[in-house]
Amino acid sequence: MLYIILAVLCGSITIVAMIINSHLAKKIGVLQGTLINYIVGLVSTILLLSIVRNYVDLSVGSLSEIPFWAFLGGLLGVIVVSTSNIIIPKIPTIYTTLLIFIGQLFTGIFIDYFIVGFVSKGKIIGGLLILLGLIYNSSVDKKELIN
Repeated sequence: MLYIILAVLCGSITIVAMIINSHLAKKIGVLQGTLINYIVGLVSTILLLSIVRNYVDLSVGSLSEIPFWAFLGGLLGVIVVSTSNIIIPKIPTIYTTLLIFIGQLFTGIFIDYFIVGFVSKGKIIGGLLILLGLIYNSSVDKKELIN
């Protein structure tokens, strides 16, 4: 149950962080906002590690033993933050949230299929239903704007 609560909390924090970052980007620029985001993240991580250093093994070990792809998370994070800084002001938050969720869901399905070798039909149907609901809702919103 704790992990479910933490996952929901992380989802909430992610959306709030994206909105905050997009407001910063509108003021100073997309890449500048992304840079500030990562500088604040680095400083926060350093402060957190200084607090918990007695409880966490901070040795990195041999970097050469870590596969190359394991370092791509930071690069992908920069792409996500920069792209979010562009799209958040243009699309209502609910649509942004749902579109990101749909992207995550179908990427998870893709990864499960090619790495695990199995995909639940329920996940595919659920993702398609959410996508159809989003399309329907956006068409209703357009009709309301016209009237």
